[in-house]
Amino acid sequence: MTRSVTREQAAPVAPAIGVADQRPRLRRSIHPMAWWVWAIGCAVAVSLVSNPLLLVMVTGLVWVVVTERRTRAPWARAAGAYLVMALVVIGIRMVFQMVMGVNRTGAVLFSLPRLQLPAWAAGITLGGPVTVDGLLYTLYDSLRLGAMLLCVGAANALANPKRALKAVPPALYQVSVALVVALSVTPQLVESVQRVRRARRLRGGQGQGWHAVRAVVVPVLEDAIERSLQLAAGMEARGYGRTHAQEPVGRLVTSCLLGATTLVTFGTFLLLGIPDSSPWSWLCLVLGLLLAWFGLRRSGQRLAVTRYRPDAWGRPEWVLCFGALAAALATAWLVQAAPAVANPSTSPPEWPMLDPRVLTVLAAVALPLVGTPRPPKDEL
Repeated sequence: MTRSVTREQAAPVAPAIGVADQRPRLRRSIHPMAWWVWAIGCAVAVSLVSNPLLLVMVTGLVWVVVTERRTRAPWARAAGAYLVMALVVIGIRMVFQMVMGVNRTGAVLFSLPRLQLPAWAAGITLGGPVTVDGLLYTLYDSLRLGAMLLCVGAANALANPKRALKAVPPALYQVSVALVVALSVTPQLVESVQRVRRARRLRGGQGQGWHAVRAVVVPVLEDAIERSLQLAAGMEARGYGRTHAQEPVGRLVTSCLLGATTLVTFGTFLLLGIPDSSPWSWLCLVLGLLLAWFGLRRSGQRLAVTRYRPDAWGRPEWVLCFGALAAALATAWLVQAAPAVANPSTSPPEWPMLDPRVLTVLAAVALPLVGTPRPPKDEL
């Protein structure tokens, strides 16, 4: 017995006016360059202070942002590797300070056996007294370096390196390939190590010691080389990097880029080496950046590089840029307004303190938690 269907039942029902507007909007990913701007701003902020309490709070907020805004992509797992790297750097610097440190002033905690070095190694001392001032100075400075490494790791975990490759200026598309590949090495190695270890556990591999390390390193290197060859073959098959006839670089572009390099180098030297030349150093830096922008723009106009579905730059990206600038400026203001809070003394040792003005720095760092949407977890 067949069932009769009327024309009204068979015809598709048209959506009512306003129904499509009520559907949830698809989440989009943040522009990768915006994450790098935010990470650089956080790195600049932590580079200006040495208060361990403030450094721990800022790095904790950076870790929370990474946890809440990362995806399930392979590069999102690189934050843990950078955290381990930061802890290793801190441990190595502390050991070097105890064994061959230069700062040995203050109260002596304990003494190590002194090793006599030959005459050609004059000025280097192995062993000797280990002091409180030297350990505190090294600890504060290594915490600052570890915080900067973690900020770079946050950018690697949040920014999509494949999409960042499309966002560079056309004049730097050749350099961008090398940069993106270099920045994505750590996430790819982390993913390869996890995949090889998971496969060994499924096969019942229980080796320990050097045998286990050798059994993991060889498949990881083989997997990394194989994936690199696949990426190169895919890029070549899609015609990546092929452009139309290129015009030769003019003298104006070459002069602008050379002048920009000279001005930025000279301005950095004045800013770091001569404290009284701050206006001239900033003038050189601004002029150098403007010349670099003009030269790169003119150089990119001679290349017919196309972009497929370029990433949008909207309100969340501007929020990240504002947070980066606010974090750097708030930290610089804190250094000028409360130097004892930003950089506590280590000789003589002072207990690190906090101030209500620290909340401005923390609020700027945590701005992505309220100003950016959650990305799609299945982004690849």
